[in-house]
Amino acid sequence: MSRTYTIKVRDRATGKEYNLTVPEDRYILHTAEQQGVELPFSCRNGACTTCAVKVLSGEIYQPEAVGLSPALRRQGYALLCVSYARSDLEVETQDEDEVYELQFGRYFAKGRVKAGLPLDEE
Repeated sequence: MSRTYTIKVRDRATGKEYNLTVPEDRYILHTAEQQGVELPFSCRNGACTTCAVKVLSGEIYQPEAVGLSPALRRQGYALLCVSYARSDLEVETQDEDEVYELQFGRYFAKGRVKAGLPLDEE
């Protein structure tokens, strides 16, 4: 029988807080959905930053989170779609664009891409 942990999720976009009971062998996002909690997600396979959270307390395990650099993981970021709880946790959802910028911003010297303009007009 697997252990279960209490996960407190603060949704920055809505201001809501959720308390979940998550088994250690189940993805946090999937369990949240089973409990009727809608959190941001997109790819469901750890390759994007839509479901990114900042871990405020507790321990999380995310071996499949290829969408986060080791540096961001060390700073406490996690992807709920491929994360397992390893203790009781408190996490806060993040703005996808902010996390993306932290991860890849240094690769784009001109800053954000301007939507809708042809390349020769930029």
